[in-house]
Amino acid sequence: MQRETSTHLSTITSEMYERKWERFYVKRPARLISVKPCLSGTTTRSCQVVDISRGGAALEVTSTTGLSSHYYIQIVGLGERIGAAEVYRNASRIGVKFIAPISEALLHQIVRADFLLGEKAQVTSPLSAARLR
Repeated sequence: MQRETSTHLSTITSEMYERKWERFYVKRPARLISVKPCLSGTTTRSCQVVDISRGGAALEVTSTTGLSSHYYIQIVGLGERIGAAEVYRNASRIGVKFIAPISEALLHQIVRADFLLGEKAQVTSPLSAARLR
């Protein structure tokens, strides 16, 4: 007879341990765009997307001072803005949940762009550049 070694706690589900979507480590430069109070304009600050999924992302910023809890994320090189709400703030790291899940196509574009940019950065000779055209 096999002995049960787990406790009742192993059957409790927790959002802390379970994720709805797969996360991808990307390290992509981006901008946070937030609306000023009384809709008097927008503020923009630089950030870096550390990882991303269809439902959210982890960001790194130089300072969180004056940053609201709702903003748009615009990844450098892509035209789309992604609406986001802050889930946590820990020093310079911010976790966000997207207002609406992003499409598989957009996620693929973000993840692949990191790979493609790395390939293009390695092209150094005129011959290899001509082959890419």
